[in-house]
Amino acid sequence: MTDANSYDLSALSGQVDFPWLEGLPVDMVAGIDCGTNSIRLLVGREVDGHWVDHVRDMKIVRLGQDVDRTGRLHPDAIARTIAAAEQYAAVCRDMGVTRLRFVATSATRDAENRDEFFDGIRKVLGIEPEVVQGEVEATLSFGGAVGALKGLQWPALVVDIGGGSTELVVGAESSGDVAIKCVTSKNMGSVRITEKFPELGKPNPDTSAAQKWVDSLLDEAASGCDFSRIRTIVGVAGTVTTITCHALGLDEWDPQAVHESKHSLEDMENSCEYMINATTEELGSLAYMPEGREDVISGGAVIWRQILRRMRQANPELKHVTVSENDILDGIARSLL
Repeated sequence: MTDANSYDLSALSGQVDFPWLEGLPVDMVAGIDCGTNSIRLLVGREVDGHWVDHVRDMKIVRLGQDVDRTGRLHPDAIARTIAAAEQYAAVCRDMGVTRLRFVATSATRDAENRDEFFDGIRKVLGIEPEVVQGEVEATLSFGGAVGALKGLQWPALVVDIGGGSTELVVGAESSGDVAIKCVTSKNMGSVRITEKFPELGKPNPDTSAAQKWVDSLLDEAASGCDFSRIRTIVGVAGTVTTITCHALGLDEWDPQAVHESKHSLEDMENSCEYMINATTEELGSLAYMPEGREDVISGGAVIWRQILRRMRQANPELKHVTVSENDILDGIARSLL
């Protein structure tokens, strides 16, 4: 597809229905997380006070294609993402979803022509898309991540590395409840850093310039957040979970093995080094590497490596990182209950 109009939205007129707009009782709910690199769907419900997944899906659509350079969403990227959203609408109808929330993050926040994209989303989903600011994105990520983990030591830092931005949230326990103490969002993500430093797409790249850029943004984050008392680091989202598959020595993607897994900072950094230095072809051949992530995982690994180094520098007693398969997508869906 070469222009946004090549996706024929008029053909949908009168042919779709949106049961989630009909005022039905809250039962089956769905959240859609539309990021810079991927769009994801979670359909689930609460049964006897416990959340139950029914559908969890991801598609690499690269909505943020060239956004950092042009400030606009590429027509092809808009078409790919709307097509995926239409498929998700069909899943939600089939599953009997009665509440639906669509949240767009970094790439859409930055784009001059986002209204063009939103027109298509309204057409295929029937709802108003939300563009959340980095702080809201971070809060949703924190709630989704820690809600699925047990026995965390507080204060804890949740790190969500996306395609366009990275969110860092510090939470602490007080009187039996968990409160967010600090939230920061920085415009560094796996797609953005790769487009900014294309040398990261080559094997054994010189990462010095990219590393310096990431460190400067972490300096800004540290000026507003005290990381020195962190006792737990929780990593979430695709960059971290993919690197974790390597740290675990997996032959294929296994979310049960990844979720709640605990790793030494040294082992996790070693897996980052592998992702940074391998060829794109080698990365693409890994059974746990989603198609469309192999060309940006190196950049994401630079970000994750520098964050781990910074946190160890801030608190030398930190020895481990915990990984959660639950993140902003879970926060979006559960917010509807």
